Amino acid sequence: MPPDGWTAADLDHIGPDGPNGELDALKRIELIDGELIIMSPPTEFHMLVVDGLRSELRRQCPDHLTAVREMDVLLGPKQRPCPDISVVTKTATSDMDRTYYERDDVLLVVEVVSKSSEIRDRETKPRRYAQGGIQHYWRVENISGQPVVYVYELDPATSTYVVTAIFHDRLKTAVPFAVDIALDELVR
Repeated sequence: MPPDGWTAADLDHIGPDGPNGELDALKRIELIDGELIIMSPPTEFHMLVVDGLRSELRRQCPDHLTAVREMDVLLGPKQRPCPDISVVTKTATSDMDRTYYERDDVLLVVEVVSKSSEIRDRETKPRRYAQGGIQHYWRVENISGQPVVYVYELDPATSTYVVTAIFHDRLKTAVPFAVDIALDELVR
């Protein structure tokens, strides 16, 4: 690790064998507070929810937006988290060589909480997303095998998120755009 921590710019220059020779380490890595975080393999619940939610968001997005999965968001020199899902401008997706989105490209980020990422997804990453100016954050929890979605919106006065709704069976909201998703269908 560099003495002052890793930077977002460093990520694109790490060799294919990883920062310390770990083969395939970079397949699931993100930068938070200057530290490289190697993410654990996803659970079946996590994969189903991410795939289903991204697909539904992409289908329901307005024409100028799209939903993508597992693409870094550059929030600052030492902040380049990798949300499970992001809703971004279609203009941003036109560059096929890019490895991250700029914060201004991103309207919504979604994290599906896993045992190995509870603190990051509930505390650290929401703070960084809010400080970075991402307007909307959704956190998905596994409650007895069913997805429950906590919806947050950025309070511009405090640069923190406030919860605006919690959805158990059906996620139906008009913000940041009209969305209607049967949550139980995501895990079938």
